[in-house]
Amino acid sequence: MPPLIRQVRNLFVSLRLTVVLLALSIILVFWATLGQVNLGVWGVQQRFFHSFFVFVRLGEFRFPVFPGGYLIGGLLLVNLVSAHAYRFRMGWRKSGIWITHAGLILLLVGELVSGLVQQDFQMRLDEGETRNYSESIRLNELAIIDATDPKFDDVVAIPESMLANGTVVQSPKLPFRVVPREYYPNSTVTLRSKTPNAPPSPATQGMGPMLAAVPAEVSYQDDLRNNPAAFVELVGPEGSLGTWIVHTLLGNPQEFNYAGRTWKLFLRPVRHYSPYSITLEKFSHDIYPGTDIPKNFSSKVRINPPEGGDGREVLIYMNNPLRYAGLTYYQASFDPSTDRTTILQVVRNPSWLAPYIACGAIALGLVIQFLIHLAEFARGRRRA
Repeated sequence: MPPLIRQVRNLFVSLRLTVVLLALSIILVFWATLGQVNLGVWGVQQRFFHSFFVFVRLGEFRFPVFPGGYLIGGLLLVNLVSAHAYRFRMGWRKSGIWITHAGLILLLVGELVSGLVQQDFQMRLDEGETRNYSESIRLNELAIIDATDPKFDDVVAIPESMLANGTVVQSPKLPFRVVPREYYPNSTVTLRSKTPNAPPSPATQGMGPMLAAVPAEVSYQDDLRNNPAAFVELVGPEGSLGTWIVHTLLGNPQEFNYAGRTWKLFLRPVRHYSPYSITLEKFSHDIYPGTDIPKNFSSKVRINPPEGGDGREVLIYMNNPLRYAGLTYYQASFDPSTDRTTILQVVRNPSWLAPYIACGAIALGLVIQFLIHLAEFARGRRRA
């Protein structure tokens, strides 16, 4: 074996590498715990764990200063697999170690898959309301709707990232081009008449000339949501149709007519549609006597299948989610102002079973290895 390959092999199978990576992971967790005060859980996950490096901003530049969760976890996985393949041999006396290490590998791979493919949405329902979609917590989209047919909406959804990058969009469903002019990742919107010294608005159509969008600092807190704003110009074959302001706080879509059709546009959370719908039949909210502190809240919902019929009723409450069609519905919160509105957390995570299986395999492997050593110890005592 060439010396260079031998050195690389010795590095990846080394116990010293394992100790160093575990020490780095402890430092990373400690640093992320401190950062959670300002960044929140989601911000900490993105910056520290769902990244290869932790970056620190100095002026206008970002520099990597520490390995992130993906890099440490990936090296731990390579180290574990390499050491296992090089040092251990198959045999019943090592069966517990094999099972335990398989559980560790599954735990690392499951966390990687969750970080890459997990999607989080929210579904807000009033009592008696039915919906067949949930909305993203963080991501937004510009929806341009052909509302000419009162029975059907033809929607073109443009991701927020394309607005931020200034990407010109020409869809075959649209008789005009969408040209982003300005984008604010977080902002407030006020009436121009109540905003002294407001700068001129780029918007010329819709509600834009009456409004002023003021950029705000981006928030990473879990209980605060950013409200982006964008100015988009629509350009047809004959020229510009005008510039609109779109903002997540405007609520109702702005409507206009062009090419003999009725169009609507507004900035909204990214939607995930399902072939079935969910109806909130009853929301229950219990509090501790003499206080306003929530004790328990639950949602009685009905799942309406696409083929029709009565469907089935399900009660969702704390620690008792609904798992249906690859999605998990958790009882997350409610609207205290009405006490008739529930907020369900909707999660798509194909690897949600991986941690349970991995922990079970680790526990089983440790028990098996303990029993093997116990049996050998007992036989030795009998011989003595």
